[in-house]
Amino acid sequence: MILHCAIVDDEPLALGLLQSYVEKTPFLELTGKYSSAIQAMKELPDKEVDLLFLDIQMPELNGLEFSKMLPLRTRIVFTTAFEQYALDGYKVNALDYLLKPISYVDFLKAANKALQWFELFQKQKNDEIQSIFVKSEYKLIQIELNKIMYIEGLKDYVKIYMEDLPRPILSLMNMKAIEELLPPSRFMRVHRSFIVQKSKIRIVDRGRIVFGKNYIPVSDSYKIVFQKFLNDRS
Repeated sequence: MILHCAIVDDEPLALGLLQSYVEKTPFLELTGKYSSAIQAMKELPDKEVDLLFLDIQMPELNGLEFSKMLPLRTRIVFTTAFEQYALDGYKVNALDYLLKPISYVDFLKAANKALQWFELFQKQKNDEIQSIFVKSEYKLIQIELNKIMYIEGLKDYVKIYMEDLPRPILSLMNMKAIEELLPPSRFMRVHRSFIVQKSKIRIVDRGRIVFGKNYIPVSDSYKIVFQKFLNDRS
């Protein structure tokens, strides 16, 4: 398996070092390197990036903020000179955290961890689940994925809107938990409070997704990814 990766770092020496590490790692292929998150934000949506080596402390837009704008499938390895960011890195579901100065040994360990994640992801994709169980009113309910239209998050609860039910299923779980259950090939987060099934999108009206009488907003953090999804199918 070849992983397509990119590097974002505002330090030229760090950018060059990481590029040299990528180039001597057989299963990595460099698709881009950027000296700021702003530059990466403009160019990355046009590229398929599996793995991103991302500096945290950068001007204008830092790595932690930028990581929240990336597609779920793009995995992140944070690179930084500041150890105190480690916990924040894991809160945004980073695969690993490399402390500068970065040795090739540590870089290779992180790259191998990413490779293992993608191999498992590919296996799960090949054996993709068709249903999930959620707890609702003290019962476990099996939900067929192909009947989900969209999911709305309400603090510690989610509402799951189904094609064949007049009212949504209410379950005590957060958005992050249900997002991890859903195959990203079929579902897309478009707002901190909404996940939609891609194949169920029929109408987009002035930047909002229409499901019957309900309008689902697409927030600024997800607009680039959502627009790419539309462009690929237009």
